[in-house]
Amino acid sequence: MRLLLSPTSPFARKVHAVLLEKGLPFETVYLTPADATVSAANPLGKIPALLRDDDSALYDSALYDSAVIVQYLEAIAPTPAVFPADPLARIEVLRWEALCDGVCDATVLRMVEGRRVSEKQEPKWIAHQEGKMRAGLVAIEAELGGRTYAVGGAFSLADIAIVMTVGYVTLRAPELLAPHDALVRWAATHAERPSLAMTAPPAA
Repeated sequence: MRLLLSPTSPFARKVHAVLLEKGLPFETVYLTPADATVSAANPLGKIPALLRDDDSALYDSALYDSAVIVQYLEAIAPTPAVFPADPLARIEVLRWEALCDGVCDATVLRMVEGRRVSEKQEPKWIAHQEGKMRAGLVAIEAELGGRTYAVGGAFSLADIAIVMTVGYVTLRAPELLAPHDALVRWAATHAERPSLAMTAPPAA
């Protein structure tokens, strides 16, 4: 398998970490979304995308987005699991993933708008995305409480997603984490896990 990614993409980090957790053989291919290889794999021109090694013509297409790729990896390599066996606990993990993906989506949109020339920027749009980010971070920290793991008593995709989110906000908007010392400490502890340490984004 080949994983198309960029070093700063939080969604690519999520998939990369799951691949490492599962010990699956794969190759990383670092690209930007503008690269023709990305658009050839994903008609939406987004990363990550996973190029599979399946022999069946039915499964010769690339996989995207990150949530779909993670489900695929869990299906082909059920152990070690990144989802709980209990169906309702699995839903909780998916809810955490949706929350964290939403914070990262808002962070990306805020960054893109902030990179436009100043006279063309929309301050209300930036504030709208920041509002999503702030609300998401408050929810993550409040729901974690004092737990070691987000769902149940074991490491899961939910924990990967939270570390991914804190890492990306740290990269793009560290000032928004100032009110969230407990969340930052929680993420720092889990970020020492090999799969997350090896996929940490570069410093800003």
